[in-house]
Amino acid sequence: MKLFDVYPLNNITITKAKGSYVWDEKGTEYLDMYGGHAVISIGHTHPYWVSAIETQLHKIAFYSNSVIIPIQTQLANKIGTVSGKNNFQLFLCNSGAEANENALKLASFVTGRKKIIAFTGSFHGRTSLAVAATDNSSIVAPVNETDNIVFLPFNDEAALQACFDAQGDSIAAVIVEGIQGVGGIRVASNSFLQSIRSLCDKHGALYVADGVQCGYGRTGQFFAHDAAGVDADIYSMAKGMGNGFPIGGILIAPHIAPKYGMLGTTFGGNHLACAAALAVVDVMENENLLEAAASNGAYLIEALKKIDILENVRGRGLMIGFDVPDSIKDLKKVLLQEFKVFTGEAKPNVIRLLPSLAISRAEIDIFLERLQKAIQSLS
Repeated sequence: MKLFDVYPLNNITITKAKGSYVWDEKGTEYLDMYGGHAVISIGHTHPYWVSAIETQLHKIAFYSNSVIIPIQTQLANKIGTVSGKNNFQLFLCNSGAEANENALKLASFVTGRKKIIAFTGSFHGRTSLAVAATDNSSIVAPVNETDNIVFLPFNDEAALQACFDAQGDSIAAVIVEGIQGVGGIRVASNSFLQSIRSLCDKHGALYVADGVQCGYGRTGQFFAHDAAGVDADIYSMAKGMGNGFPIGGILIAPHIAPKYGMLGTTFGGNHLACAAALAVVDVMENENLLEAAASNGAYLIEALKKIDILENVRGRGLMIGFDVPDSIKDLKKVLLQEFKVFTGEAKPNVIRLLPSLAISRAEIDIFLERLQKAIQSLS
């Protein structure tokens, strides 16, 4: 049997990882400035994380949500402390797509409405409703197509106001990334997010903050949306949550009342996943990784802005993007193949940087040195 060929692959097999580095089967070392799509939040194979998973594995790895699972409550309390959202409720699932799917479904349950506002450049996942709210027609199957999604221009407050004026009574939710990841590191303005909050309040809709990629401390705040100084009704999270162990979840405002059967999952919140996630927030707290992401991210952004050939350097914390001009269009490929640095991209010409929140200043300097050499080789 062969694998279903849906991924364009780099011809590299990674066999070992530690901190901000990975190694291939030949022993070649690579600096990881991408973290597997922003998943590696506390560094590869962090010893505390490894120990927590191993310890839990020797106790119990899984039982369904038909019994009390105390580690779920421990995780909820820890996330509440680190995020500052102690009064919210936690529902656990397995991935970012599931988190957004459940968030939008919950919004529809609560409001009794069908319409969802999403934005150009958005990416919310590949499950049915999440992909319908994703601005990429090539991954939306005919069965996913629906008239219930309204796409508006990102960061356009006037268009948002006009849509609410015309359809406010039918809008269940607005879903928005605090910083668009796949869309190219496009930062939602504070006033835009504040407008979403205000209009949702006025019209009885819910504000769904997609923090799957831009959340979990990546920007130096627990959610990128926090910069706007307003709370969403539902926050989705996943990528950095388990440091590579599959887990996702939504934080749900206290005014939203649960009902038995409203949401459900077989594997979500299992013992092993919660042990991994609990280790992540422990490390984030003990190693001050939110503060580190903010300071190291600011340092990296300033350094990138001094490289003249790079265009439109942007982002916040350790979620950074810049445009690559045609004269060095092969920069990502050269960084990987010749200078042994993993980076990400967004079409057509954006390089994305999403390293571990635990990356050191010295490792950032190594990246900057290799970046300069790669640019020189192409120029």
